[in-house]
Amino acid sequence: MPKTINDFSLRLPNYQLYGEDGQESWLDWVHCELIADRSCLHDWEIKPHRHEMLCQLLLITQGEAEVMLDDQHLRLRGPALVLVPALVAHGFSFSESTVGHVVTIEEVQLRQQLLPFQGLPGALSQAKAIELDAMGSSDLEAATRLLRKEFLSTDRWRMAALASAVLGLALAAARLLHSSAATQPGQPSRSIGHLQRYKALIEASFRQHPPLAVLAEDIGITPTQLNRICRGLLGHSAQHVLHQRLLLEAKRELTFTTLAVKRIAAELGFADAAYFTRFFQHRTAMTPSAWRAQGLEGKTTLP
Repeated sequence: MPKTINDFSLRLPNYQLYGEDGQESWLDWVHCELIADRSCLHDWEIKPHRHEMLCQLLLITQGEAEVMLDDQHLRLRGPALVLVPALVAHGFSFSESTVGHVVTIEEVQLRQQLLPFQGLPGALSQAKAIELDAMGSSDLEAATRLLRKEFLSTDRWRMAALASAVLGLALAAARLLHSSAATQPGQPSRSIGHLQRYKALIEASFRQHPPLAVLAEDIGITPTQLNRICRGLLGHSAQHVLHQRLLLEAKRELTFTTLAVKRIAAELGFADAAYFTRFFQHRTAMTPSAWRAQGLEGKTTLP
């Protein structure tokens, strides 16, 4: 039987992947591993934590698990599906016989993948956990295995295949959640709701460098409240969250395109390339050109 998950404080660890507290941890926007790969290193217990920019889908094919999603504690027996959106506090305690997969996806990229399909982003926006019957789990398991195959592949057009596999997995999960009497954890707290709204506004307008006062007004709170929420949940100021999104996009453009630094600066809303260079260097200790050169040598990783 799984161990009991201990109570947790409001100040949860905020990881890229569990146990990896770095800013530069992975290149792909999707990661797939077996449940045993990480949990066996932690005595089969993943302590309560949250992810600022990542959402996760767990497919438990066999075994038992105690699952914490925000203030809900659930016991599941495989086959089961657990959906953990970004910012949701979660923890797991698995039995040592547990078999399954953990798929971790960068929230921004997943939203972009699902946006053309009406209703699909909303179907995966809330934390949920359900037990599945054998028939219900078969499509989801097939989609997960395909994603893992592409994740481990080095074949040509790997990223296109990964994107297709992620969409297939999202669709399979959404169909199961829609048709099942899912266990619904409580709605996100008001602070988490405000933070989710703030991140959505950033995603829509970060290239315009919107003033915090304008964003806070759109959410219906003051800039002081917005800063308090960001510091409480993420450990950073609201301005830092906005700047990190700009920095992430800059890294992507430098790594995956051949656009001139001046052109990248302009597309990201910077008045001139010199200001962009100072912005980038202050946060990475490297100039944009040096970052790109390092990437060409195969050493650069993105969050």
